[in-house]
Amino acid sequence: MSLTCRDRVLLALNHEEPDRVPLFLGTSGATSVLGPGYDRLKAYLGIQGGPRRWLSKSMQYTWIDEEVLQRLGSDGRPLMPGPARSSLRKEISADCLIDDWGVTWRRAAGSVYFEMAASPLRDAAIDDLERYPWPNLMPAGRFTGLAEQAKALQNAGYATVLMSGVTLFEQACFLRGHDALLMDMAGNEEFFTALLSKLKGLVIPYLRALLEEVGPWIDVLVTGDDLGMTDRAMISQRSYRRLLKPHHAELLGAIKQGMAGKIFFHSCGNVYALLPDLAEVGVDLLNPVQVSAGELGETARLKREFGGRLSFCGGIDTRWALPYGTPQDVRQEVRRRIRDLAPGGGYIAAAVHCIQPDVPPENIVTMCEEVAAAGRYPIT
Repeated sequence: MSLTCRDRVLLALNHEEPDRVPLFLGTSGATSVLGPGYDRLKAYLGIQGGPRRWLSKSMQYTWIDEEVLQRLGSDGRPLMPGPARSSLRKEISADCLIDDWGVTWRRAAGSVYFEMAASPLRDAAIDDLERYPWPNLMPAGRFTGLAEQAKALQNAGYATVLMSGVTLFEQACFLRGHDALLMDMAGNEEFFTALLSKLKGLVIPYLRALLEEVGPWIDVLVTGDDLGMTDRAMISQRSYRRLLKPHHAELLGAIKQGMAGKIFFHSCGNVYALLPDLAEVGVDLLNPVQVSAGELGETARLKREFGGRLSFCGGIDTRWALPYGTPQDVRQEVRRRIRDLAPGGGYIAAAVHCIQPDVPPENIVTMCEEVAAAGRYPIT
């Protein structure tokens, strides 16, 4: 009996070996392709298409067309609620926008990325948090049709991947500014805790309502917080456990109450020191396994030490192999990560984060083809 894409993903996430290693492409912003690179990929594949659709305009994550997903063999499909309602959202120009939370994003001339340009709570005090015009995360109609879409994806045989749009630490960083929030953790814990608590008070009711609508049909829910730098975690294990871990435990606990699916937790950088804690608070699937960042490059060690508690998504190097390697280099990279991470299940192949515009389209195609070819179980 042949497996569906969904069967393959569920077996892998339950630490069983399916017929082959699953592939995620376009299932979330972190597994997508940035705009200009996606245009070249479609041209390389000879696929015509209309205007770009965005998973996130400020991050430049593209919504990948179904024809591309089928051609390249992605085993998951994204699901995304409608927009929130905000009095702050504004598109000032093609290169400057204000998001639902009031954060200003600006793109420099010639750049692909929008960069955070202004954080609205940078100079705020605790009393200001109650007066701030927070977005309405549950406007009427935001979830309309979502359950039907999720059922249709599952009936078509795909793993349904819900993009929650929810972060805690990262959203606080955007609102406060990264440097200011880290200083709060060091010297203004009262404000840090008040801000995280305010965010939880907004996002947990939203997630409960969202999962009440679609929870039975969700296989993977995407959330996360960027906690790593290239050589180490952004915050110490001690600070994480004291200041942030209780918030993550509450958030992920609320998610698990609303669905039987798995939690996909995205964090860039070297988060090796925090992996025991992330597993403890309920992370099921770690993404993107940034192999250019310290201990995360030792993927065989990751599997040996954490493979019983975590599954892994990503790991295919975007720092060198995909942008600068030959197709043969890409094949070797894919084989290495499959060899290290796939035995016994618990691995979904993907590039490390969103594929950048400097990655040749032939290398993207080679990556996907090699996952299908080299990912057959048993892994040799």
